Amino acid sequence: EELKANVIKDVVLLKLIGFKPIIVHGGGKEISRWVNKVGMEPRFINGLRVTDKDTMEIAEMVLAKVNKELVTLVESLGVQAVGISGKDGGMLKVEKKYSNGQDIGYVGEITQVNPQILYDLLEKDFLPIVCPIGMDENYDSYNINADDAACAIARAVHAEKLAFLTDIEGVYKDPKDPSTLISELPISEAKKLIEDGYIGGGMLPKLNNCIDAIENGVSRVHILDGRIPHCLLLEFFTNKGIGTAILH
Repeated sequence: EELKANVIKDVVLLKLIGFKPIIVHGGGKEISRWVNKVGMEPRFINGLRVTDKDTMEIAEMVLAKVNKELVTLVESLGVQAVGISGKDGGMLKVEKKYSNGQDIGYVGEITQVNPQILYDLLEKDFLPIVCPIGMDENYDSYNINADDAACAIARAVHAEKLAFLTDIEGVYKDPKDPSTLISELPISEAKKLIEDGYIGGGMLPKLNNCIDAIENGVSRVHILDGRIPHCLLLEFFTNKGIGTAILH
């Protein structure tokens, strides 16, 4: 809770000094907690949650709850926030995502982003807080990986910066050796690290998302340790930063 509050304080500060932040959040752990609460078993295939109709219903309820908690936090700090999901204004259109050919239920792959509602909110000085749920052409709801959603939205609004808050310090040349943290990573080197097999686990999709964002007009992507107080400010406003910045 304290970490969450600190991150939100920093985002509010960025807004107050003239940045136009957009928050995209997930809620995986919280969804698992509620799936357990109602006596269902969370299932994962290749690291992706299998989302049947019932799980989707819980996911949407939980994400809406998380969304409004973040809105409350921002409002309590004196900044106006509006919480929306990818359904609002038809922002996130999706199709069913398959995991290596396997059907994992209502998990969406974003096909189209319509950022109009974000522009409208930013123009009226609101801080948009987005939860990653989209609809397909039949208006069925789909859960979207939050990193994917953040990436697609950053591309659509031609964001200057995209920051991923994680629970590791950034990208390491050797994950077992903290001293190998890479401070600045051009995408050519990032691709080489992936090819040479240095990047594994949850970092692989993140890094691919980063490369994708940079190749589609986002200026810089930052991977940061959300557990470090003021990680966003330290990354943006100090020479060396504290995480990994991925750039052209």
